Amino acid sequence: MAPDVAPEVAAIGTERELAAMRHAIALAERGLGSTSPNPIVGCVILDAEGRPAGEGFHERAGGPHAEMVALRAAAERARGGTAVVTLEPCSHTGRTGPCTQALIDAGIRRVTYAVDDPSELAGGGAEVLRVAGIDVVGGVLAAEAARSNAAWLHRARTGRPFVTWKYAVTLDGRVAAADGTSRWITGEAARHDVHLLRSHADAVVVGTGTVLADDPSLTARFDDVSMSRQPLRVVVGRRPIPPSAKVLDRAAPTAIVNEHHPETVLKTLAERDVVSVLLEGGPTLAGAFMAAGLIDKVVVYVAPTFLGNGKNALGDLGIATIGDALRWQIDAVDMFGDDARIIATRARAGE
Repeated sequence: MAPDVAPEVAAIGTERELAAMRHAIALAERGLGSTSPNPIVGCVILDAEGRPAGEGFHERAGGPHAEMVALRAAAERARGGTAVVTLEPCSHTGRTGPCTQALIDAGIRRVTYAVDDPSELAGGGAEVLRVAGIDVVGGVLAAEAARSNAAWLHRARTGRPFVTWKYAVTLDGRVAAADGTSRWITGEAARHDVHLLRSHADAVVVGTGTVLADDPSLTARFDDVSMSRQPLRVVVGRRPIPPSAKVLDRAAPTAIVNEHHPETVLKTLAERDVVSVLLEGGPTLAGAFMAAGLIDKVVVYVAPTFLGNGKNALGDLGIATIGDALRWQIDAVDMFGDDARIIATRARAGE
């Protein structure tokens, strides 16, 4: 009988497992913004014949892990089946029991996962499963799963929050007109996407200059209705802000960090279990983070307008020649109404 899949596919997972993994990644992303300081994880259980039997994702810290939810949905159909999960199953007991033991107890015969768990506490689950006689395959669609879980993986590996710098500019690179006005550079579709970014972040960071100039609320809203879960609003700097500032209202929690050094700001946030930061500060704060090498991702919205004069997006980095320019790679370009959204990350060594 001919094999179900080509040898190169079978080496990393069957076609059904690949389809299940893509679905598991989509499931995991439903937890963005609500699982910190835990990772986002999705799981699909295939029965002994390779048919979907149950699925689940990690919804919130302290809640059941994705594997537990999927096993509960699959019930007896899990016995002899395959667990397809976006992150290596954990092997420790925290607020919930170890997923490895739950998979063993359910009679799972094979586990296919995407990304190794880099944490010392929870890692090593794959070996536990192998010792129990379960067939384990790792690295299936790892790049796709890691992209969704980039913030948590970065925090687990480095100890500091993952920083995304978001800003909007005109075609000639201005974030505000000469008189300081900047509302609205982009259209409604792009602004809606910004609120989605905020809803996925643990903290939104600005400087006192932005608060004094623009008085932003920094909340996540859709159709002007605030979402139930809001990121921590963080104001960085030593200048006092008025009690009437919107960031001090009750719409979301706020932290004032009387500090100018980005490293210290991120250390303070890490101590509060912040995994992902959305940096929305002006050119001075953004320049300080960029100069310190502490921006991991850039999301820029480009509006089809020209100002000819006005404020730049980034402060002086001390770069005098093109050979010293900071090199980044563009990962995606998408349209939101009339505006373009560009996502970029740091260029890898040698690029």
